[in-house]
Amino acid sequence: MWVGPDSKIPNTKGWRNDVIAALKNLHVPVVRWPGGCFADEYHWRDGIGPRKLRPIRTNGNWGGEESNAVGTHEFFALIDLIGANAYINGNLGSGTVQEMAEWLEYMTSESKSTLADLRRKNGHEQPFKIAYFALGNEAWGCGGNMAPENYADRYRRYATFLRLPQKNRPILIASGGTGDDTKWTEVLSHRLKDQADAISFHYYTIPTGQWEVKGPATGFTESQWIATFANSVKMDSFIKANVAVMDKNDPEKKLGFDIDEWGTWYDQESKKEGLLQQNTLRDAIVAALNFNIFHAHADRVRMTNIAQMVNVLQSMILTDGKRMVLTPTYHVYSMYVPFQNASSLPVSIANNPEYKLGDLSISSLSASAARGADGKLYLSLVNVNPIRELDVHLDVTNSVVSAVQGKLLTGEQMDAHNSFSAPEVVKPTQVNWQSMDGKLNIKLPAKAILVLNIL
Repeated sequence: MWVGPDSKIPNTKGWRNDVIAALKNLHVPVVRWPGGCFADEYHWRDGIGPRKLRPIRTNGNWGGEESNAVGTHEFFALIDLIGANAYINGNLGSGTVQEMAEWLEYMTSESKSTLADLRRKNGHEQPFKIAYFALGNEAWGCGGNMAPENYADRYRRYATFLRLPQKNRPILIASGGTGDDTKWTEVLSHRLKDQADAISFHYYTIPTGQWEVKGPATGFTESQWIATFANSVKMDSFIKANVAVMDKNDPEKKLGFDIDEWGTWYDQESKKEGLLQQNTLRDAIVAALNFNIFHAHADRVRMTNIAQMVNVLQSMILTDGKRMVLTPTYHVYSMYVPFQNASSLPVSIANNPEYKLGDLSISSLSASAARGADGKLYLSLVNVNPIRELDVHLDVTNSVVSAVQGKLLTGEQMDAHNSFSAPEVVKPTQVNWQSMDGKLNIKLPAKAILVLNIL
């Protein structure tokens, strides 16, 4: 994304124009920065002032060097360019209370304090607007290897000294757990509900379920295909288990359950490329399945953040020099834009066929429905079966369906993907159906995602 203002690649304030345009089309609601694990070793003063004078640091988590060319001001320039909200992740792991409090003052103070004047001197007269602010990241692991009780005490201490702006107060997020362990949610929802607005949760889809050998991003087998989805849909049970704990400790539903890291994670293709991985139709279906799960829990799941946007893990976009390509995951995000600012509606699926292979079995069909901000009714359908199409009979309560129109995403191969040489192998196509006697019968292709506007 960042090429610097002196790059020959067309850019605005150092951010490449083609990527900015693509992201604007997704109406990106929020961007989280500077991490991730990197957040708990990031010291904000490294990223302000003249770029040529900023220190170069080693990246303790992911290797390589961090030039600090992108700091606070550059990040907020990106936010402004794509029209998103800012989610800042503060350094609780290796930073001090004073450092976190001073960063927040630097960014948000309207006063004539030395820190606020330093922000002005560095080029931003008005305070930056922060929508979300997290105190640490993955405190159970890379953020400090803490017990939840220890983290809760540290959170309360740090939060005590944060001088939150009276206008545009950010939502405060506590660093929660991962996987099937609900202990973090238990402790934090009990001890922090008077100081936090949300608890975070992380879960990555790994085909094998094992960090050591995750499986390839392309060239995978059908066994790896079904295993990916069997692991991905665990997200639903994880949310239910944590929400049950929150409902006990926070029956007023003050706290949100924010899944601020999710997505697919495969074997690293080469040491040189780091966490770059190809993005296939399989990833698009993982994204759609998770969207449908998140929608069903919209009362608690108030924000989610896929990891990540460009060139890392399940990204929207791949770049190489001057070239750029949109991934299948990007197209799913584009198809689901009508669900932004919509109201989730209940969906029931009768006689949902199972997709079986070996010892694994999952439901073939996933669905989500919503009343859009435009008043229209939207429906998403996902078929995870890579071989068989599904006959879907649509019945909308108290309504007569005349027709539907929408977009379909599928591909010939399970690992169909877009590349710089073939950038449109996987892309949405327009579809239309007419009803018969007020009912609608849809043939949903194998390994496909369909988003419909119901008329």
